[in-house]
Amino acid sequence: MEWASALSTRPSLEAAVEEVVEQAQQRLKHSADLGILFISSAFASEYSRLMPLLQERLSLPALIGCSGGGVIGVDHQGDIQEIETGAALSLTLAHLPDVQVKPFHITTAVLPDLDGPPDAWIELMGVYPEAEPHFILLADPMSGGTSELLQGLDFAYPGAIKVGGLADVGAVGNHSSLFCNDKHYREGLVGVALSGNVKLETIVAQGCRPIGQPYRVAEGERNILLKLEEQSLGSPTQTPLEILQALFEGMNEADRSLAQRSLFVGVAQSAFKQDLEQGDFLIRTVLGVDPRTGAIAIGDRVRPGQRIQFHLRDAEASAEDLTLLLERYPVSRDPAQPLGALLFACLGRGESLYLEPNFDSRKFSHYFPNIPLSGFFCNGEIGPVGDATFLHGYTSVFGIVSRKG
Repeated sequence: MEWASALSTRPSLEAAVEEVVEQAQQRLKHSADLGILFISSAFASEYSRLMPLLQERLSLPALIGCSGGGVIGVDHQGDIQEIETGAALSLTLAHLPDVQVKPFHITTAVLPDLDGPPDAWIELMGVYPEAEPHFILLADPMSGGTSELLQGLDFAYPGAIKVGGLADVGAVGNHSSLFCNDKHYREGLVGVALSGNVKLETIVAQGCRPIGQPYRVAEGERNILLKLEEQSLGSPTQTPLEILQALFEGMNEADRSLAQRSLFVGVAQSAFKQDLEQGDFLIRTVLGVDPRTGAIAIGDRVRPGQRIQFHLRDAEASAEDLTLLLERYPVSRDPAQPLGALLFACLGRGESLYLEPNFDSRKFSHYFPNIPLSGFFCNGEIGPVGDATFLHGYTSVFGIVSRKG
């Protein structure tokens, strides 16, 4: 198995295609079974020309790709670069013997009912759960239905990893572009199912650090937190606002300022894990506070019995979160050497957050030297937390590919 990534920043689409094809083929010693490409919005007026140009130079049995707000790949010197502005094209080629590769394009109009049986989702995807597939997914943010799709795939393929992102909506025509094999789409979702001798693992860095302690939801309705209680039995209930006010009083000035503009709620995804850690929470936005009742609305549904913890997000918290998860990852995996990786990073990260280029990719390379990395800056990131897959914001999702054995 082999994995190669190439990046071009040439302003001519013809020259960029020629450069990435030549570099990727030179780095791959065998024929490619899969191609993955990301193209920057600087080429938005030329998206329709990409597939014909690529077909002239490269024949692939399976290819997926999309437009990105920025593009990530390995340049001609072998360095990973995050190109956030300007022209950029990234191409990944993978030689995957003993791996079944199934590309697909789906429109939201054909999504099965979530109340129906898993067979409808299996028929839609054309892959049986017994094959133990993993999925790479690239979606149009304007089409909607991505969260429903993720719920359906989790239902039909509970052991499968799903990673990906929402394509960039360019200024030209206000639409994104998706690519599957030789076709160019402007709606729906494209992706690939990988099964056989392949493993896909994830690092989902949501960029937050917890503050205070976890609380249990005593009362909640839809997406509104009404009453919280400490995890110890018999503790009195408090409104979320009361707890926040107590937290605020104990903060330093920097955290107080941060809490006023960058406060989030983490919802624990395990009902059984006793000692919750960073990474055990699904981070959701605080939508509003009712000062009369002390209730807080968040960007997800809540139910009594769930555990939540307040979080803060800034550049330092994002860096600490990513470092912690990267340090933790090698301990949990087997000795199989990763072949390559994909990075789906939020448009709100990158240089605008860290005030320096290539931050997330450089961190990754420190812990995974010489592993080809490619990806793009997304309008939303797809990755698992616990046993379920979610659509995230302000997150970097790494999909790490290796052999099973």
